[in-house]
Parts: sequence; C-alpha cells; structure tokens
Amino acid sequence: MKRLIAPLLALAALASLPVAARAQALVDLQVQDLDRQETLPRLPYRGRDYLEGRPGHRYAVVLQNLTGERVLAVVSVDGVNAISGETAGSQQAGYVLQPWQRLEVRGWRKNLDEVAEFEFTALGESYAARTGRPGNVGVIGVAAFRERRPPPPRWEAEIAQAAPAAKARAGAADAMAPQASAEAALAPAYERDRAQQQLGTGHGARRWDAATTTHFQRESAQPNQVVSVWYDSTRALVARGVLPARWPHPRRAPEAFPIGFVPDPR
Repeated sequence: MKRLIAPLLALAALASLPVAARAQALVDLQVQDLDRQETLPRLPYRGRDYLEGRPGHRYAVVLQNLTGERVLAVVSVDGVNAISGETAGSQQAGYVLQPWQRLEVRGWRKNLDEVAEFEFTALGESYAARTGRPGNVGVIGVAAFRERRPPPPRWEAEIAQAAPAAKARAGAADAMAPQASAEAALAPAYERDRAQQQLGTGHGARRWDAATTTHFQRESAQPNQVVSVWYDSTRALVARGVLPARWPHPRRAPEAFPIGFVPDPR
C-alpha cells in the first residue's frame, strides 16, 4: 500500500535531528514507459544517466526500497515536488516505502485518491513550464531518508561517549561531505549544451491512486541518498551525443523524382 507523509508532519520532525547520516543506497529509481510496458534503459553520458522519452507516452517513476527499514522518498519531476507541486526541496512531503517495497509513482498527486498522470510532452506543455518554472525541466530525482531510531539504552550511550573525540569528528565530516553535494544535485539548473531541451512532463488525465498519511521522523536533516536521471527526446539526445545518429549521412533536401533514368536489368 502506498504511504504518503503529510508536509506538516515532515517539517515538524526536523527540529532535533542530527546532521550526520549513514551513507548507503536506500532506494533504486527506474522509469517505466506505461504505454510500451518497458523500463527505459539508462544511457550514461558525461557523468549523467539519460533516458529516451517518447512524446505522448505515459510513464511511472518506480521506486524500490533496498533496505529492511522504512524509507522516506521525496520525488522531484522537472524540479517540482510530485506530491505538493512546490518547487522541489528535500525537506518536503514524500512517499514512505515499507521494507523492501516497490512503489510506482504514476503522476502528480491531486488528493489522497487521485493523481494526474505523468506523460512526456513538449517542453512548453510541461506542468513546470505552464506554472512558470521551466528552468529544471528534463530531470527526475529522489531524495531518500532513513527513519530516526529510538535512543539506545543508557549503557550503550555511555560506551559511545567513551570513543575518542577526534575519531567522532572525523566520522561526522566524512558523512557530511557527500550529503552536501547530493543536496545540490537534487534540482540543478539544466545545463544547455549542444541542444535545447525538447521534452517535459505534462499534467495528464486523472486516475485512481490511493494513498494514506503517516508519521515519519527523518534520521538527519540532509538526505542519505539523492538519485537523478535526465531525459529528453531522441532528436535532442542525438544532438547532444548521448545517442548515435539514426542515419549515416546528413539528410539532404527531398526530391520529387529521385531516380532519373531506367536502371540496367540484373
């Protein structure tokens, strides 16, 4: 069953959280083309993973909890929170995945019963562009958080406090460094390299998709993991060099009568 954490509960739970967090992959992110019933393959290019989207096709963001604990996943599509519609930030509302749970996020959440389907569309028709936020169109991301555990028994706490202070400080610094870079990668301004972004994610038809609210207290203020994948049309990915050209030579102007004379028989 899907679990949705209310924004107010998520914000209220941040007041006394520790900054350090354990580094480990918590969630796997895939994108499934619902019209072709296939998972879109990732195309690695210059440190990013790209997806080839098809205009008009509906898709789902598929999340897989890789742990035996509950995990909070804040989903961003085109720099917009998929639940609240706010410009995405990691401290906002997200989906709570039960241990080892697989969840398909199929659209922009309209209420606890419905979503408006994700669908690949022209950039200008994307939900982000239509709401005045086209700057991050073309990227899907998830920020994952561990759940805060109950405090340890008193004797365990005393043993932990006996550890050398220098070692504790070094461990905290190592944990914080990757989190800072991960937080910055959640909704980066899209880098326009050799082609303009062509595809975005539209606000499609409504469909039934039930969810309930629950309470979740983050282990830390920073996400334990951030995953991002970029997407665009075939033509745009070819122009960037992500995909090979579909033809061996540049296209010439079409001709009405391309064959001028009768060929010899074979």
